[in-house]
This record gives sequence, C-alpha cells and structure tokens, in this order.
Amino acid sequence: MFGSSQARGANAYAKVGIETGVIAASPHKLIVMLFDGAIVSISNALQHLRNGEIAPKGQAISKSIAIIENGLRASLDKKAGGEIAVSLDSLYEYMTARLIQANLENNETMLTEIQNLLRDLKTSWEAIAPTKEVVSEAPKVNIDPLAPRPANFVEA
Repeated sequence: MFGSSQARGANAYAKVGIETGVIAASPHKLIVMLFDGAIVSISNALQHLRNGEIAPKGQAISKSIAIIENGLRASLDKKAGGEIAVSLDSLYEYMTARLIQANLENNETMLTEIQNLLRDLKTSWEAIAPTKEVVSEAPKVNIDPLAPRPANFVEA
C-alpha cells in the first residue's frame, strides 16, 4: 500500500514537471517534447510486449498514436509548410497505420521501425532549432530568503 501511494506521488510530481515544461517551452521545444513523448510511449509498448502485457502494450501504442495524430500531425500548417508539411502529414499517417498494425499483430519490428523514424525526425527537428529563442526572464535579484526584511512603517 505504501509503495502505491509513493508511486502516485512520484507520478504527480512528474506531471507537474511536464506541465511546467510545456508552459515555459517555445513552439519549437514543444515539438521536440512531442517526439520524446511518442518515442517513450513506443519504448513502453515494446517493454510490455516483451513481458506479455497485452493491455498496457495497447495503451502505450494508443498514447503514441494520440501524440502523433493530435500533436505532431495536428500542428502541421500545410499552407505555410508547403511540400514538406504535406510529406510529413503522409509520414505521420503511415506511422499511425503501422502502429495500429503492430498492435494487432504484436509486432516488435514495426514498433521499432516507427520509433526509429520518430528519432530521425526529432534529430532533424533539433538541427533546425532557432539559434536563440526569445525568452523573457524576470530580472535576477540576489535575495536571501532567510534574511530579516526591513519593516514597512508609515509615519504620520
């Protein structure tokens, strides 16, 4: 019982970290995070497949499909992206179809194929990262949080 509440706490902590990262991320970084999420989900699916855990394998594959369809594919701007966006759209459609087939057939090779494609795309995406992302930062002030603070008295 203790282990399960500890796991819930760790999961909640991880979720906060991810949400914070999403809020602070640039659009370019968000795409990298989507690639990472899909790659990790496929890794989880592979592990579940090897362990004979069919239901969790299906859930992990479904998660990777959702990331591809609702994240990567949905973010494509075919008007601005032109031929590249159209090609990526077709590639994401292919990936989804292969993941569905891999799920039905419990096919490790197909899962690995899509994972490798996602890794290649992620590497390419990282290579075209803006050289300097615009980030607004609060001014840095050296304050000792334990130091006494001056009293704010108003004299009449």
